[in-house]
Amino acid sequence: MPRTCIIKEDTADEGVCCRYNAGHRELHQITGIESGMTTAATLQDRFSRRIDYLRLSVTDRCDLRCSYCMPQGFSDYELPADWLTFDEIERVVAAFARMGTSRFRITGGEPLLRRNLSGLAARLSSLSGVEDLSLSTNATHLAQHAVALKAAGVTRLNISLDSLCAERLHQITRRDALDEILEGLLVAKASGFAPIKINMVVMADVNEDEVEDMAAFCFRHGFVLRLIETMPMGETGRNAAYVDLQPIRQRLQARFGLVDGIVGGGGPARYLVTPDGKSSIGFITPMSQHFCETCNRVRLSVDGTLYLCLGQENALPLRPMLRAGCCDEELDAAIRSAIELKPERHEFSEQPGKIIRIMSMTGG
Repeated sequence: MPRTCIIKEDTADEGVCCRYNAGHRELHQITGIESGMTTAATLQDRFSRRIDYLRLSVTDRCDLRCSYCMPQGFSDYELPADWLTFDEIERVVAAFARMGTSRFRITGGEPLLRRNLSGLAARLSSLSGVEDLSLSTNATHLAQHAVALKAAGVTRLNISLDSLCAERLHQITRRDALDEILEGLLVAKASGFAPIKINMVVMADVNEDEVEDMAAFCFRHGFVLRLIETMPMGETGRNAAYVDLQPIRQRLQARFGLVDGIVGGGGPARYLVTPDGKSSIGFITPMSQHFCETCNRVRLSVDGTLYLCLGQENALPLRPMLRAGCCDEELDAAIRSAIELKPERHEFSEQPGKIIRIMSMTGG
């Protein structure tokens, strides 16, 4: 017998009410999985890595055009009709949470361009099993939304800031945005967000000479600095001026007397901390020092595609089965089956031209 699945009206988002009838055979064709499968308490891939972190893109649009992320004239965005609605996002997050995933990060594009994001954050933070809800943003709209996001249950922020020089930042982002970003940072700090992590993509002959100044700025304001190596994702990533962070790590260690340390969070950064333990710098090194063996994350794009690795094509589209009216057991089984497809490692070094999708299409 066909079953009816009613997805409640997404009044906080696009106001789309979805009602679908789907037979078991149709759902089986979409998922390739029989219904009624049981699920364990945790998600684990075939390499014994526990998947406890989901990065969730709510838009592929951005008001900046960072040179390593999105081509200047790019306009090949997903149609709004193909975005996951807030109800669908909530269903996916609830599924991951009941299988033991506890960390969730809202990303984009620029997530604050999605209308009523604080409303979605409130819904997600209230779900059973969601222990940590964070947000990645370029902070251009953060001053207007920081208070509402904090009240909605977002506890931590990652903010992209590649230069403290207005002219350089304009060169990187193709927009005069420094004042807006700094205002957003200060409002977020005053709103009680902690920690606030500053993500700086380091590029040769662009901002490599600014890392000491950025470190001093973060130390002064109590922010956590994280330096990131560029990855050859799409044409923009391949054209970015890659910098090996290992020499910079040594340089900063000598300059500030840093020692090895641990900073909370579910990400791949390796940290150095100041001798008093009050400040830290993280290094995200997908190229010079792989961390694939400890990868604990997957990514959900705005159109509902579950990407299992930034450097591979392994993916599962969840939107078709969500809109066909799948039940929770079938959704759980599909996610668990997808996790089995997570590859052991990326191949950025061996095949730098392999991934043609740009970062904003995948979700940060």
